[in-house]
Amino acid sequence: MDDPQSTSSLRHAQTWVSREPLQLENGGHLPEISVCFETWGELNQERTNTILVCHALSGDSHVARHDESDDPGWWDILVGPGKPIDTSSYFVICSNVLGGCRGTTGPNFSDPNGDSPYGANFPVISVRDMVEVQKRLIDHLGIRQLLNVIGGSLGGSQAITWGIQHPASVQTCLVLAASARLSSQGIAFDVVGRNAIRHDPRFENGQYYDGPSPEAGLALARMLAHITYLSDESMRAKFDPTRLQPRSIETGFESVFSVGSYLAYQGDRFVERFDANSYITLSTAMDLFDLGEKDNTLQGALSPATCQWLFLSFTSDWLYPPSASRRLVDALVAQSKSVSYCEIESHAGHDSFLLEDNMQLGGQMIATFLANAGGENRTISIANEPRVDEPTSIFHTQRLDYDMILRLMPSRASVVDLGCGNGELLSILRERGHTPLLGIERDQAEVAKCVARGIEVLHADLNKGIAALPNQSFEIALLSQTLQSIVGVSDVLNEIVRIARLGIVSFPNFAHRPLREMFMKEGRLPKEEGLYAYDWHNTPNRRFPSILDFQELCKQRGIFIEQAIYVDSQTGTEITDNPNLNADIAVMALSR
Repeated sequence: MDDPQSTSSLRHAQTWVSREPLQLENGGHLPEISVCFETWGELNQERTNTILVCHALSGDSHVARHDESDDPGWWDILVGPGKPIDTSSYFVICSNVLGGCRGTTGPNFSDPNGDSPYGANFPVISVRDMVEVQKRLIDHLGIRQLLNVIGGSLGGSQAITWGIQHPASVQTCLVLAASARLSSQGIAFDVVGRNAIRHDPRFENGQYYDGPSPEAGLALARMLAHITYLSDESMRAKFDPTRLQPRSIETGFESVFSVGSYLAYQGDRFVERFDANSYITLSTAMDLFDLGEKDNTLQGALSPATCQWLFLSFTSDWLYPPSASRRLVDALVAQSKSVSYCEIESHAGHDSFLLEDNMQLGGQMIATFLANAGGENRTISIANEPRVDEPTSIFHTQRLDYDMILRLMPSRASVVDLGCGNGELLSILRERGHTPLLGIERDQAEVAKCVARGIEVLHADLNKGIAALPNQSFEIALLSQTLQSIVGVSDVLNEIVRIARLGIVSFPNFAHRPLREMFMKEGRLPKEEGLYAYDWHNTPNRRFPSILDFQELCKQRGIFIEQAIYVDSQTGTEITDNPNLNADIAVMALSR
């Protein structure tokens, strides 16, 4: 993506100075801190509608336009009136981070111990130091608790740190494309970039402010980093068709290939607005961020958090891959923290969270997550779904197995729904007072609908396991009309009775009389209205269980069937006589 950020002055920026010395995590201190920040929207009377946006390495306080005449912001796709972070409802703050070069104390500020800028003498800072400065600003503004902290990449690290370091000050956290720590491969790219800057002849040990700056080194660092923000697929799509048709630009860098001219443009633009010492400072802080590699260490680091979390990752992001985000989510799940997660399909790599086409679903989830957190009761439209502010009645659903499931379920029991779809059943359970509730769903669009309903949900494939859920962490584990689509049926059944005291499984009985007759008389795959309305070539069913098949499997695996209900859905009749022949729906309560 072409860099949308402007080199012009920040017309709407404000400055606040903290006179209290800041003791830094890695040693040393700063005697005072200037903070450059911008705000959008209005603070409500209760001071409960504030969202803090944390920017990534190359960002600044200008997250969005303030009016039509303003310069573009780096997250205009999400922030503004009527947008997912709706400035008509929320008071939005974004500050330039400590160590930056756009108005907040950093290497280009005067060193109080000398007559020149800090330069390379600016102390090593951490993400925690950045957050401490933001906390001081929030306190200065008289805001006791943030409705939300949101950020991607380095901004995501800041959001995580807010949740850990200031749990009482954060109601919700939104983390995009982030991880517990950057991989060694990611750090390697940063190391090369910093060396490119330091070995530029104009670097002058960081004291270049009175002369020419190390533009070549900084541009090379930016070019190298920009490669990590893209995916192989996005680069092939963008540059392969015009490989030998580079942009016509004036640059000192190689521009024989289209990808070369693109990177040269990115590097040349970057040096117009960024400081080389700040790049070294911020990239080092990003690389030093480390919540631990082992599961118990990571869980310990996250244990102070009390906020609600939503994590978004992107399939093609190899710099902060989905597996890294999932480790954070799993660590929170293991401690029964309130967390939702979605892995968004995208071809754009790490930059996905900055691109409109790749953030449509993410933007929808952000909007609904914030609306539910803020109690705004704003209706967010979801295609082909009931309004999210209208509870679904069990008496108006075609899912007859819901009534049967509810009969087997203890009142107000905690529930995990494996294959929860759009969260309809969990919404019903919430209305009945069940808590806590968690959904597991593999379809990202359905995950978004769960988030819109205010349901905690994890984007995961049951076939790949749900090992992060602790033993007996729920009273009930549901598997509703999902059994027939699962590959590893035995493994999932074992997981059900591991993670919950009682498992409740509903499934279609493929030994139902009409299906047998159709197969015998017509000689083709049985098909009828409702659960069986599929052609052989487009059915989602991988398995075709009968009631007897399921009973036999449970016996083989040492799983006890405590209760069972069988129904003929065509007549709505409960079946007691030969259910394997006469019932088309079975619901069973299981235990180990």
